[in-house]
Amino acid sequence: MSLSPKITLISAEPSRLDPAAVEQLEATARYKGIERVVGLPDLHVGAGIAVGAAFWSPDRVWPHLVGGDIGCGMGLWELSSPVRKFRLGSVERKLHGLDEAWSGDTLAAVMGFGLPPNLAGPALGTIGGGNHFVEFQRIEEVVDGERFETLGLQTDRVWMMVHSGSRGLGQAVLQTHKTEPVDAGMLAASPEGQAYLAEHDQAMAWAVLNRRIIAQRFCEAIGADARPVLDICHNCVTSHLGGWLHRKGAAPGDRGLVAIPGSRGDFSYLVEPIADGADQALCSLAHGAGRKWSRSDAHARLSERFRIADLQRTALGSQVICEDRRLIYEEAPQAYKDIQRVVADLEHAGLVRVIARLRPLLNYKTRATS
Repeated sequence: MSLSPKITLISAEPSRLDPAAVEQLEATARYKGIERVVGLPDLHVGAGIAVGAAFWSPDRVWPHLVGGDIGCGMGLWELSSPVRKFRLGSVERKLHGLDEAWSGDTLAAVMGFGLPPNLAGPALGTIGGGNHFVEFQRIEEVVDGERFETLGLQTDRVWMMVHSGSRGLGQAVLQTHKTEPVDAGMLAASPEGQAYLAEHDQAMAWAVLNRRIIAQRFCEAIGADARPVLDICHNCVTSHLGGWLHRKGAAPGDRGLVAIPGSRGDFSYLVEPIADGADQALCSLAHGAGRKWSRSDAHARLSERFRIADLQRTALGSQVICEDRRLIYEEAPQAYKDIQRVVADLEHAGLVRVIARLRPLLNYKTRATS
């Protein structure tokens, strides 16, 4: 595979990566001001920009390299609930009304988080669509027992992973600051660049707050307390090595622990970045399994083979709550890559050590609207 010298692919077998996604990386590497590009093991085709990638420039920012879901990321909580008392049927019956607007004080929430009052709105505390979810999990395997114990984690608890972002706010920021042509970008120090970065940072903070409120709502629904383990964003631009690092579907390798989810029917991984190998990957890691098929392909391939009821249980015995008849096919486990291989590639590159593997119990996406 002949690549631009600007591009690094993090994969034990780069030939396995989708050539169309690699072509998207090549196109981005030609942007004026882009000096380094990294494709991660979950690399796949996106809407004009490859997902599962990181891009570095010494002085420019590109809003579309971050995209519309600014601050999208993963939060992970350890719950007070013991696994032995987790009953799928009982929990499923309690998870209602969670797609509706949060009944809490959104104005107090945003202002208490240092955000302006105009960012209070009905989307706060809601998951959103697409590949976003809340998943209850349990520890399947502790791989690094010493580190697990040092972190004060417990093997007999239910865990909860929240994947969501900035909802319509991030999209509004993108539309306001979109550059034409898209590859032009803007100087970070320019008035336009500073305006984008300020609104980007607000959307980042809003997304973190959103995940916290989502977690609070789900815990209240099932009567559990929660202890935060981590929260990381995988769609963002941040200062890095005197320049600007854009992550599009790339988890940070310089912010501590990282959760890397598989598909809704596969394991997730709790990992710790290894600093020694960070520079080769622009301090970035895979943010999940990565899509194998597009949403339209997944629906076309699977809707003729499976009933909806077939997809409400996974091969690992977990339950899926997704009452959107199209989305349940689009987000089926078959549409995603093998998470074990993705994590193995990160280990092979010396980027992470695995601390634990988590098994899905119940994955919540959306209830049907009345």
